[in-house]
Amino acid sequence: MGLSEENRKDVVLYRIERAFIALDQAKKNLQINCLEVTANRLYYAAYYAASALLIAHGIRTKSHEGNINQFGQQFVMTGKVPKDFGKFYNQLFQMRLTGDYGDFFGLTEEDVVPKIQPTEDFVNEVTALAKQKLELE
Repeated sequence: MGLSEENRKDVVLYRIERAFIALDQAKKNLQINCLEVTANRLYYAAYYAASALLIAHGIRTKSHEGNINQFGQQFVMTGKVPKDFGKFYNQLFQMRLTGDYGDFFGLTEEDVVPKIQPTEDFVNEVTALAKQKLELE
């Protein structure tokens, strides 16, 4: 069952808000050297941004992998977002899996810190496209 136009806008705005909250949480956790939590929040910032864009276009997914795949098919492969966004989104997902579930491999500052600015760029650009699609703000 699809969302009504108004409900879709509400969900998209909520996901956009969550993206920026997660980005802020990533930066704050980096300050206290919680690298795994930082990686998790960077991934979720991108996830919420990508899901906002997908929902704005009427595309619902049921899993993180589905979200990544649909983002790639609908926006990366079509050139609607830069190609490197697809690769970067996958890198964030893998980094999050390592940080959350890796038993014998931890994340280092060299893994995490270089991802902060690109995640911010990803979130800004992808959420702007979601807002544009639904004529928000």
